[in-house]
Amino acid sequence: MLDKVLIANRGEIALRILRACKELGIRTVAVHSKADRELMHVRLADEAVCIGPAPSAQSYLNIPALISAAEVTDSSAIHPGYGFLSENANFAEQVERSGFTFIGPKAETIRLMGDKVSAIESMKKAGVPTVPGSDGPLPEGEGEEAEILATARRIGYPVIIKAAAGGGGRGMRVVHTEAHLLSAVNVTRTEAHTSFGDGTVYMEKFLENPRHVEVQVLADGQGNAIHLYDRDCSLQRRHQKVIEEAPAPMLDPEARAEVLEACRQACITIGYRGAGTFEFLYEDGQFFFIEMNTRVQVEHPVTEMVTGVDIVREQLRIASGLPLSIRQEDVELSGHAFECRINAEDPRTFMPSPGKVSLYHPPGGLGVRMDSHLYTGYTVPPHYDSLIGKLITWGADRETALTRMRVALDELLVEGIKTNTDLHKDLVRDGYFRQGGVNIHYLEKKLGL
Repeated sequence: MLDKVLIANRGEIALRILRACKELGIRTVAVHSKADRELMHVRLADEAVCIGPAPSAQSYLNIPALISAAEVTDSSAIHPGYGFLSENANFAEQVERSGFTFIGPKAETIRLMGDKVSAIESMKKAGVPTVPGSDGPLPEGEGEEAEILATARRIGYPVIIKAAAGGGGRGMRVVHTEAHLLSAVNVTRTEAHTSFGDGTVYMEKFLENPRHVEVQVLADGQGNAIHLYDRDCSLQRRHQKVIEEAPAPMLDPEARAEVLEACRQACITIGYRGAGTFEFLYEDGQFFFIEMNTRVQVEHPVTEMVTGVDIVREQLRIASGLPLSIRQEDVELSGHAFECRINAEDPRTFMPSPGKVSLYHPPGGLGVRMDSHLYTGYTVPPHYDSLIGKLITWGADRETALTRMRVALDELLVEGIKTNTDLHKDLVRDGYFRQGGVNIHYLEKKLGL
């Protein structure tokens, strides 16, 4: 088992990783910026190191500072959490070259799945269903327009142009007619160069009313892999998830069984190591792969609640060189779970709302879990993501879990700053959402965006 883990992150996920380490008897090192001295996990860790000023570029994204912190504390491994450097192949590579264990996939795997074109090609070879699209990147240069136009005709309009290095909803443009295709390709390519340093773009069929369904996997890099079933993350605003649930409701059972097994086999084929998530668009009973996240997800708790598998614990075990502690036949679904992302933001404008928390009272009761780093007196800084907590509820069935979420949201108290709690209270009482199976556009239409 690993001896000491440096947690290269902040907030609730850093606290989540710290707790898993403590359960396994692993010593912990918290790193923090000057703005984050009062974070809860910094107080609870065995050691803490300040890695720089408040801006992320000078602290949580500062690779030399993180490596130095690992060296001076004699850490044996680094856990990147999610966001920041969690899917940065260069960081993973430098961690390993410096003699530490990176708690995640190999650098080459991160690179493979980080490039959308290579990811799609590798999934096609592994038997994972993909969206109809261009066979690789769209060509550049004069005289290539005819091929681009022909590709769009073959796929059928509407199509979507995507940056190969994009993510988080950036670097995408939907095209409904041939008249706008070439200009859309050029604009997306320019934006991709500016935002990601890579102008490579590709084309896919644009699915007009899909759901966002993802499959959680774990693999030990020793030929063993399991899936932990699926989640529905369709309730989104500007490609940012708001509420997630597991398992995904109203899926075609045969298509579901096939895609779960395809994802498990794909992990074995590509030699995957650690926790990962296959993301799909689901429409008319069909799954279409869009990307793989090579890290632990924000929404991993809903999967833990319905399977009983501690995903972060398994990450730590795998990084220690141990095989998976659970086999596929041992994974059983039990009940239903929801997660509401609680953000420090104005519920009307969605602008961040940093400041001092004058009162924090988390909800409780049977089937209620609150993952948060908040406490009364804590000051939410203005420098980072606005996520301040995740409220998760479980029930023997979907309606019970949803009822518990309504009660828990009413019980949650955060004063001194604005939060999006009222939005969640509205959503969990929404008639269409209660029925299950809303598509990815539903929330924006409801909000009039």
